[in-house]
Amino acid sequence: MAQPFNMSDHPHRRFNILKGSWLLCSPHRAKRPWQGQTEDVVNEKLPAYDPKCYLCAGNTRASGDVNDAYSGTFVFNNDFAALLSDAPPGDLCEADGLLQAQSVRGTCRVMCFSPNHGLTLARMPLADVETVVNTWVQQYVELSALYRYVQIFENKGAVMGCSNPHPHGQIWATDEVPEELGCEFAQFALWRSKHNNACLLCDYMRRELEAGVRVVCQNASFVALVPFWAYWPFEVLVLPTRHLSNVGELRAAELRDFAAILKSILIRYDNIFKCSFAYSGGFHQSLSGAAPGGETDKHGAAARDGFHFHGHYYPPLLRSASVKKFEVGYELFADRCRDITAEQAAERMRDLPDTHYLEAE
Repeated sequence: MAQPFNMSDHPHRRFNILKGSWLLCSPHRAKRPWQGQTEDVVNEKLPAYDPKCYLCAGNTRASGDVNDAYSGTFVFNNDFAALLSDAPPGDLCEADGLLQAQSVRGTCRVMCFSPNHGLTLARMPLADVETVVNTWVQQYVELSALYRYVQIFENKGAVMGCSNPHPHGQIWATDEVPEELGCEFAQFALWRSKHNNACLLCDYMRRELEAGVRVVCQNASFVALVPFWAYWPFEVLVLPTRHLSNVGELRAAELRDFAAILKSILIRYDNIFKCSFAYSGGFHQSLSGAAPGGETDKHGAAARDGFHFHGHYYPPLLRSASVKKFEVGYELFADRCRDITAEQAAERMRDLPDTHYLEAE
């Protein structure tokens, strides 16, 4: 007699409502032995100040500029920016449309979270994480008056390409609509058209809160969960429980709750394998008031007040502190794949303590 289908044991596909794409989930493969590449685990205690670090307070960067003697957060224009504010306009579009290119204008900033070289967001005092969140808001307000879209993000860990362990993130702003956001705007617009102008993530969040199986943690203003369609092993989606479109709309209490839930997530990450957990984390928000038509008109309210501000955390570690997920083979040429289910990942994270393992020892 054939076994009944069970998503905890049998291969299946899951639909990503934010991208409009499918993902292959193969939970039975989590039992296979691993003889592949492992990463070096670095748990050395870093000094509070490194005279060779180009992000430490008072140090000289490669550009020759000297950092402020900052005591909180510190923001400066990236010395090797991918976007330029004075890029000249121009484009290439052949008659048949096979070859197309266009100039893009923007800016890239680096934001130091703390002068303490040896800290991470997970280990910073909550009041200092609140300062980080407030600086994000200030930067968003400033840049959204000049550019169409503002992207706030952090890469942590050498395995994620971070070249400096000093706690820092980046803020990029551009006149163009990034591909990831274009996909999400389109999915929000599609949902609105089919569901009486309802918000895609408001509806999804209600379903997740009712089920509870993929929720990791929550507070009065935010919920953190492993999305049903998660690709990365311990991927997390962070949602404000009140509908808002960008970080600039957060109220005072929500700012504090935002800092608290981010710290809770990142502590749990470190506690999974008792290491400084690598990840890329970033926040998706609406187009700004500076957006001059074009894509704004294409997506309408779905790209403005109909959009739901949210955060994505994508960590690569899979089986241990030394084994990461690879995006190769079938994943590059056919479907993205994962082994452990979103429900299993959420349960594991949910059961972890809210106190950092280094502070519990």
